[in-house]
Amino acid sequence: MVKTVSNPPLTTQPRKRIYTAFGCCNGNHPPLFSVCEGIELEDALVHLSLQIQCAKDTTAQACERADEQFKTLLIAAQQSLEMSTVLIDTVLDGMEANAAPE
Repeated sequence: MVKTVSNPPLTTQPRKRIYTAFGCCNGNHPPLFSVCEGIELEDALVHLSLQIQCAKDTTAQACERADEQFKTLLIAAQQSLEMSTVLIDTVLDGMEANAAPE
């Protein structure tokens, strides 16, 4: 199959990072947490990787205590978290490789 549309040009301008609030419990109070403007993408991905590692540790402990019905669900969650970790780590490695001087 021949590709008829070319790829868009890569932009060198930094993407705008916006403020995002979360944890407002259906609007009953102000948000508990937020992602602030100006956070570097690499820093956010490193933090996300740490959060996913915590979730993996939690599901691993839950797997040890769960009955067979729920163990299958927890193993599926473990696999999804593992794939997320690999994806984030690959993106971070690529960012690091692109930032390295030639």
